[in-house]
Amino acid sequence: MKKIGLIIGREWDWPAAFMTAVNEHHEHVQAELVKLGGTFMDTAVAYDLIIDRMSHEIPYYRTYLKYARAKGCYIVNNPFSWSADDKFYGTTLTNHLGLRSPKTVALPNKEIEQDTLPESFRNLSYPLDWQGIIDYVGLPAIFKDARSGGRRRVFRVHSVEELIQCYDGSGAQTMVLQELVESDQHVHCFVIGQKDMLLLQYLPVDGRYTPHILPTGTPHNQALLQAALSLTQAYQYDMNMVEFVIKDGEPFVINSTNPAPEISKTLMTPDQFNWLVEKSVEMALERLERPLPQQAIYPFNQTTP
Repeated sequence: MKKIGLIIGREWDWPAAFMTAVNEHHEHVQAELVKLGGTFMDTAVAYDLIIDRMSHEIPYYRTYLKYARAKGCYIVNNPFSWSADDKFYGTTLTNHLGLRSPKTVALPNKEIEQDTLPESFRNLSYPLDWQGIIDYVGLPAIFKDARSGGRRRVFRVHSVEELIQCYDGSGAQTMVLQELVESDQHVHCFVIGQKDMLLLQYLPVDGRYTPHILPTGTPHNQALLQAALSLTQAYQYDMNMVEFVIKDGEPFVINSTNPAPEISKTLMTPDQFNWLVEKSVEMALERLERPLPQQAIYPFNQTTP
């Protein structure tokens, strides 16, 4: 009996459907929620594969998942890759791959969690050139958390004063300011198993996807699919969602990765939801039988010479 563990947050639609699909139709595989209460350095890992949907919010989960990966458990998504991922790096990778991203600026932290002295900030220019930052990005602009995964702390700012107000409330989080590409065409591409893709149009006003699945045969949509696949494979993510906005026929990548995309019945149609559940199960079962290499700091699964 092989075991799949899920680490989740408040969501329930996708986890419940995933576990039901595995447990009712695959008698040699069991799927369940992972239970953690402190990890000893010799704790046995009870799972062959863990799907991580929450370590971007709870750092202890990420620490455990790195340990589980070192013990031979396959993790969706690789915690070492996810730890290195952030939205500013994503814009760099996007541009390197020949894709377009909005102008983006990474900002110094407003606060630091540990005690510091003025000498700790010798590398920072102060005060920040807020007007220069605004002149580069333009107004209005999007002020958002640089961490990858989920949709946290996203604000639209219309002036230098609003930017400074949002910045003053950002605490110890690393934030980015990004050019706002005005468009009513938002397209999200889900990529499962680094091969299967679902292209959906998102309606920000309604907070859900349109009922139809975008056709894959047009040159424009083929370009979106290839861009999403290239970004996902660059990170070697087994679950990912790439966000585009389309302006004057030109796609902009506004988020190159979301390793824990929302999959819910309120957000999408039954067909869209069921497709994502089905492909997630197929991916997990395939990785159980034929796991891909997952890079870590040290290759624990190789014999030391």
